[in-house]
Amino acid sequence: MKRLGILTGGGDVPGLNVVIKTVCKRAFAESMEVVGLRKGWGGIVSVQPDDPESVATFTLPLDADSVRPIDRFGGTMLHSSRTNPGEMRESDIPDHLDASKWTANENGRRDLTDVVIANLEALGIDSLVVTGGDDTLGYAARLHAAGFPVIGVPKTMDNDVWGTDYCLGFSTAITRSVDLIHQLRTPAGSHERISIIELFGRNSGATALYTGMLVGAHRTLVPEVPFDPERVATFLAEDQDCNPAHYAICVVSEGAHPAGGDIFESGEEDAYGHKKLGGIGAWLAREVRERTGRETLEQKLAYLMRAGAPDSLDRMVGMAFGTMAFEALQAGRSGLLTAVVEGQYRSVSLSEVRAGARPAKVEENYDSEQYRPRLRGLEGRTMVFG
Repeated sequence: MKRLGILTGGGDVPGLNVVIKTVCKRAFAESMEVVGLRKGWGGIVSVQPDDPESVATFTLPLDADSVRPIDRFGGTMLHSSRTNPGEMRESDIPDHLDASKWTANENGRRDLTDVVIANLEALGIDSLVVTGGDDTLGYAARLHAAGFPVIGVPKTMDNDVWGTDYCLGFSTAITRSVDLIHQLRTPAGSHERISIIELFGRNSGATALYTGMLVGAHRTLVPEVPFDPERVATFLAEDQDCNPAHYAICVVSEGAHPAGGDIFESGEEDAYGHKKLGGIGAWLAREVRERTGRETLEQKLAYLMRAGAPDSLDRMVGMAFGTMAFEALQAGRSGLLTAVVEGQYRSVSLSEVRAGARPAKVEENYDSEQYRPRLRGLEGRTMVFG
């Protein structure tokens, strides 16, 4: 291993820069080069290795000075994208590539894995660290199957990647949400309103579940348990009446939906077949208002959940995952995911991420009748139990 590549894909989370810096420090100590691949999988598909301007646009040679301060900040210095080279729409294929060279599958998409490998080899990159969620890592598993050495690092605010109990960014997202919701108690209490607060969380309700638990929300709605709007409205009116400050708080995951209804999404599908989620909070606020006659306050926390520097836990996990990723590649291993399993750092097969999103453990941590988080039977369980 002489020249290591590193990329970040999908949505940003605090802690990505910690992984980048950790991998670089280990590599530099072994006199290895590290090349940052800009814009995730989109960058390595788009780069033209024989064009210096293109190389400068889509790659970034990393050194000790360039990575020295980056762990103090959130986001990713390498930027990101939602590109799936194994399922490229013709409209997304870079102009310098002739789409007709690849046969379209039944969905009209093309597999450009040969372009990815050819570009990596042309850039002199002999191994790759990929940080992302189940979509980004799913393609990393595809790349490993094609014979290119790769190690995956799991990140997502939703904490929903199979194979690991913890994903980078989860703790910071909860910390941000708890702090912001406590601040929202001010207008909620001042105006005596029922507050509906929408959080990110497509298929897993872990972020909403733990935020609702830690902030002391009156009710929490998650994708895993479809809810009855009438019951939720009644509960929240009762919660408001029982609160001396005369307000109530309901935390709702963006992927939550009423029983018999669909999730709230809009727009075109992205490279992985996902439409943009959002709108359940506003819809629920209207439903509660119409069913109870009470004034409501609706707020989406959205990108504030992933803004700013990582908290201490995500710093520690980022350092650990970066260290594990480098050591695995240094040992000649590939196709692995850095993970936390039963409280221990472990490496598991990267193929596990292909199972899709991992749901929250609502059977153990949630009261589906009362729409509330509930902890029970904790003895013997690991610290991260969502």
